[in-house]
Amino acid sequence: MDVAAFLERLRLDPLYAGQLSHVETLPAREGCFAEPAPGLSPLLGGMLAGRGITQLYTHQAQALQLARAGQDWVVTTGTASGKTLCYHLPILEHLEADPQAKAMYLFPTKALAQDQLRGLLDLVAGHDAATQRFRPGVYDGDTPTAQRRRIKAEANLLLTNPDMLHASVLPYHAKW
Repeated sequence: MDVAAFLERLRLDPLYAGQLSHVETLPAREGCFAEPAPGLSPLLGGMLAGRGITQLYTHQAQALQLARAGQDWVVTTGTASGKTLCYHLPILEHLEADPQAKAMYLFPTKALAQDQLRGLLDLVAGHDAATQRFRPGVYDGDTPTAQRRRIKAEANLLLTNPDMLHASVLPYHAKW
């Protein structure tokens, strides 16, 4: 899509008269990179390399360091700047270190949970050790009953939404 042409069409369209008050194009900036200390495990590093990621952005490395230290943190960066890895990395690192550990991702919508599942599956694809270690599953209103049982029994990374948390997880927490 040609964004400049689209914005110009909006500016000229009488239906949008006066609604577009300012357009500014910001120049691209070079990424800033950092290495966490200690570095990533060979498994996580290999998973990232498989996706073409050979360096972490500064905010990703900082988020990992803070999570490792048990600190609270918030990341605000632009679209497609790698925010997802800011929470995937510490969680995957913990799941790798502790085979008994489990994690829950709580997303506001089923669609976002499904999108994040695809991203996780892409991240672990092609790495036998990763597919054995990381077992994500979406548990929502669209999840078939048989798959729900499998997710309860096998998943160590649950992706769900507030409705399912309240309707199907918390009331039966002892079964989880």
